[in-house]
Amino acid sequence: MKTSLPSSSIEDYVKVIYSFTEWQDKPITSTQLAQRLGVANSSVSEMVRKLKDQGLVDHQPYSAITLTADGVRLALSMVRRHRLIETFLVRELGYRWDEVHDEAELLEHAVSETFIERMAAKLGNPVRDPHGDPIPAADGTVRVPAAHRMSELDAGHTGLITRISDENPELLRYLSAQRIGLDADIEVLGRKPFGGALVVRIGSGGTRQEFDLAAEVASALWVHSEKVHPGCSLKRP
Repeated sequence: MKTSLPSSSIEDYVKVIYSFTEWQDKPITSTQLAQRLGVANSSVSEMVRKLKDQGLVDHQPYSAITLTADGVRLALSMVRRHRLIETFLVRELGYRWDEVHDEAELLEHAVSETFIERMAAKLGNPVRDPHGDPIPAADGTVRVPAAHRMSELDAGHTGLITRISDENPELLRYLSAQRIGLDADIEVLGRKPFGGALVVRIGSGGTRQEFDLAAEVASALWVHSEKVHPGCSLKRP
């Protein structure tokens, strides 16, 4: 009997569950999952039951949702597709980094595995996408750099910007206009009083510039604590 392939909805769900925990250890709740997918809580409850029946998630009533080993394998496959497509759109087709997410969401379900692997070879098997998110290897292994949100760093902390959240396209356009991008040197100088902006110095040499970053901006930037050989955690499916 032919094994049925997972639906695009199932693929989207496991990808979002995985992505939520990729840069932090806290598991996702049903409410958070509904918010990220833009659907009703009742729709999430129904789909989570289906995912559990298929052995893709572990979930108990009123508790967080976690992926099983099979769920992680499917999620990593979809994450690989999504991020390779984003990289291809930027490098080969001239898309801006704020334009690629929605395009990749459509294409990732439509192309074959052969297409994905030939795309990866064409790109030189990149290890990260245009926003700094790691691209899982074909065998499902993925190296997540040791990094922290800029908003959580104390004065005096230095490092490199290693990841920029792609959740808000307007924020990405703002960062582009300010010439703030991946691999830029960063030094945290302090914080404005009364919960004000985070003051940072970004750039190197004659290009260094001070910025007052609002909380939303600082929370979207992730920083390596080591410049030369940043540590990584290796995740396997």
